[in-house]
Amino acid sequence: MAKVTERRFGTLSTGEDALAFDLETEGLSVTVVGFGAMLQAVRVLDRTGRIGDVVLGYDELRPYETHPQHFGVSVGRFANRIARGRFTLDGRDYRLETNDGPNHLHGGSAGFGVMNWRVEAVEAESANPSVTFALSSPDGDGGYPGTLHATARYELTGPGELTLTYEAVSEAPTLCNLTNHAYFNLGGVPTTESVENHHLTLAADRYLPVDDTFIPTGEVRSVKGSVFDFRNGKRVAEGLRDGSEAQMALARGFDHCMVLADDSAPSPRFAARLADERSGRVLEFLTTAPGLQFYSGNSLFGGIPGKGGRLTRMGDGLCLEPQLFPDAPNQPHFPSARLDTGETFRQVSIYRFTTA
Repeated sequence: MAKVTERRFGTLSTGEDALAFDLETEGLSVTVVGFGAMLQAVRVLDRTGRIGDVVLGYDELRPYETHPQHFGVSVGRFANRIARGRFTLDGRDYRLETNDGPNHLHGGSAGFGVMNWRVEAVEAESANPSVTFALSSPDGDGGYPGTLHATARYELTGPGELTLTYEAVSEAPTLCNLTNHAYFNLGGVPTTESVENHHLTLAADRYLPVDDTFIPTGEVRSVKGSVFDFRNGKRVAEGLRDGSEAQMALARGFDHCMVLADDSAPSPRFAARLADERSGRVLEFLTTAPGLQFYSGNSLFGGIPGKGGRLTRMGDGLCLEPQLFPDAPNQPHFPSARLDTGETFRQVSIYRFTTA
C-alpha cells in the first residue's frame, strides 16, 4: 500500500529544520529531503528479494551542509558549467561566481543544492504518493537576473518507478537548467563493490568534448569508435582508464554531456539502462532533457564518511544527470537555456527499477 511519512531530518546551522519524507509503494521506498530538494535514499529489491539503498550520501543532515558533494540534490539555477562565469543576455553582461577553477559550476557555492526548499504539497492519500518542494530565488541571486520560482515534484508513479518533475517560471528573462545529482550504485550502499562493474547503455550517438577546464569545445562529436560509445551497452570500466584517449585524461574519467537529442522532448524518452549483475538490480532511465551528463565520480575523495560510516571514493557511484548542454549561454548552436517571462521550464525524468 502506498504511503508518505513525514519526519525531521535534522537542524541546519541557520536553526531551520530540514524535513524528510519517506514515500513507499510496491517494490520501492524513497526518502526525499527539503534541504537541496534532495533524493536522499532509494531502496529497491535485488533478485533475491532483499532491499537495499542504491544512492550515495550521508546518514545525517550536517555533512550535507558542511561537506556538500551534490549527493542527490537539485542543482540550479544552471546545472553544470558556464565558462569564466560570464554570459550575455539581451545585451547585458552578467558575472557569476567562479567556483570551479575559472568557471561557474552548478549555480555556485550557494546554489539550489544547499538551500532549504519549502514543502509546497504532499499527496499521501493517493495511489501515486508525491511530495513537491518549492524555492523562490530573487533577482540577482547568485548573479542571475529575474526572480525565479522553481518546484521539484517526487512522485511514485508505479511499482518500482519514481518520476521527478522540475518546473520553473521567471519574472524576467533569465537562464534555467535544473537537474538532480544522485550518485547510483545498484549493488547497494554502503558497498565494497565498484560501480565500474555495472553494465551501462546510453541512447546517445554523440557527446560534447571538453577543454582542460571541462568546458565544451563547441564540437558535437560522434561516439562511434570511441570509449564513449555505450549504445550497445558495456561495462563502465571499459575505457575508464584509457590514457590514450585525451578526453579521459582531461576529465580523469567520464564527465561529459552525452547528446540524446537536439532539443527537449514533450515526454520522457529512453536515455539509459544501468544494471548490476551481482544484485540483479536494473535502472531504466527516461527523460525529456536533450543532454545527459555521465559522471563516473572522478572527484569522490574519500575524506568524509558516507552512509554506514564508509569513506566514499572514486568508483563508488556514478551520475546520470539530465540537463541542457553545459555552457549553453555562450554556445548559440546548443539548445537554449533562456527562460522568458510567461514561459515554463519543465523537465520530467523517470527512474524505473526492476531485476534481471
